[in-house]
Amino acid sequence: MTPEELAQAIRTVLTSAVDDGSLDLPVEEVPLPRVERPRHRDHGDWSTNVAMQLAKKAGTTPRALAELLADRLGGIDGVAEVEVAGPGFLNIRLDAGAAGELARSVVEAGESYGRNETLAGEHVNLEYVSANPTGPVHLGGARWAAVGDSLARILAACGATVTREYYFNDHGTQIDRFAASLLASARGQEPPEDGYGGAYISEIASRVTADETAAGRPEPAGLEDEAALEVFRSRGVELMFDAIKAELHAFRSDFDVFFHEDSLHTSGAVTRSIGELRERGVIEERDGATWLRTTDFGDDKDRVLIKSDGNPAYFAADTAYYLDKRSRGATCSIYLLGADHHGYVGRMMAMCAAYGDTPGVNMQILIGQMVNLVKNGAPVRMSKRAGTIVTLEDLVEAVGVDAARYALARSSMDSMIDIDLDLLASSSNDNPVYYVQYAHARTRNVARNAAEHGVSREAGFDPAALDDPADAALLGVLAQFPAVVAQAAQLREQHRVARYLEQLAAAYHTWYGATRVTPRGQDPVTPGHVARLWLNDAVGQVIANGLGLLGVDAPDRM
Repeated sequence: MTPEELAQAIRTVLTSAVDDGSLDLPVEEVPLPRVERPRHRDHGDWSTNVAMQLAKKAGTTPRALAELLADRLGGIDGVAEVEVAGPGFLNIRLDAGAAGELARSVVEAGESYGRNETLAGEHVNLEYVSANPTGPVHLGGARWAAVGDSLARILAACGATVTREYYFNDHGTQIDRFAASLLASARGQEPPEDGYGGAYISEIASRVTADETAAGRPEPAGLEDEAALEVFRSRGVELMFDAIKAELHAFRSDFDVFFHEDSLHTSGAVTRSIGELRERGVIEERDGATWLRTTDFGDDKDRVLIKSDGNPAYFAADTAYYLDKRSRGATCSIYLLGADHHGYVGRMMAMCAAYGDTPGVNMQILIGQMVNLVKNGAPVRMSKRAGTIVTLEDLVEAVGVDAARYALARSSMDSMIDIDLDLLASSSNDNPVYYVQYAHARTRNVARNAAEHGVSREAGFDPAALDDPADAALLGVLAQFPAVVAQAAQLREQHRVARYLEQLAAAYHTWYGATRVTPRGQDPVTPGHVARLWLNDAVGQVIANGLGLLGVDAPDRM
């Protein structure tokens, strides 16, 4: 019996109690109870506080309602014992057969186990990375690539339609400085004081020069400054962005939309977005500038949209971009931003409210902290290629895609993390990605050994044969996976999946040492061996499903 099936059974008991008058409650107020693992396993397999939740509405005490439910739940097929605990908790113990059925459910569900429809009908626009196209993806962008892509997979697994989006900042002074740096490199000069350095600048400058001359056009470095800058700007940005896309693709982080900031200005979207705010009566003209009264919606000060010189402020593009996302069907726009953008949250949420939407619902902003690399006990400060920063390419080169993605996704986004390159490159149980991947590889090895010893799932499945305490412990962890996925999606916390996988791997390794899937010597194959093969394969499936949500491979051999 899965926790979902048990929750439905409890709901049926509640409904029948309403129907026969034992419970004074409108039937439409009968919820689908939340079923959870007790903190202490000796309290039972599952626990629910539904009696405490409903007692006041039903005009009774939590304990009295719990006792009513306990009597009726005890008669359900597969329930071995129900105990009322404390002020009204229900602790439920399943018989071995009912508990063991989960192994079959997982294997038969395959890749769909853990998926649900809790977010069905929701269209999420998830924007992440969005680094300026002026250099390789830095370590902070790498974290967002791992986190954003994992969140996208998790949200989609819960039924949401997800658009993965990269906001391409191709409008502003940073692009001017990038073009000037390329031109300086092509002319053999030092980069401007506020420009960009590193080997990648000379690589791109050389590529622009080679492409232009190969096409029969003049060498761009020899043109007048304005014309030369335009060539290096247009072609250099294109080459840099192609390199960024290639880096992200190799990191298994692909996007549905690459949105160009410049299009907001050239298409008139900025003007239209300000016009809509004006119609809503939240625009004010003062000091020769156009302001959005964000203080009406909780911001600490009003924000300029059009500066006194007639040029749009950066925030004006934010308003247009949000409207564009909404016009493309987004019911929820999620922005993943670095810690240096913390000051943007208030104005962005106020802008959302100014358009008549609900901050925290239609717009959500997740702030992430820094990542530090450590090798040989010392911080890694600089990239060989980028010169001043550590890049995604550096991280992948050091430990590989799997270890890099897992390390970046397994921690809460609002915590600063140190990544130990020596640990991640090791084949050690202290290395979390190795620990989880090795558990999956072990399930596949057990399955291969079982086949060699004549143990096959085709022999049938007796769930009651999973009668060892280690079986019950492992089944208990397996059963939590759907709830972990749903909670990770609801809270936008991808690290919950990683931490769950580590818990499952630990339970599996313990189970592996306590039970056997194959008979000893010439002993016959028993229903217990077959049932444990089902359980072994169920664990392998859940680990593969969980790693898939993090964009990490589940190897069959290690």
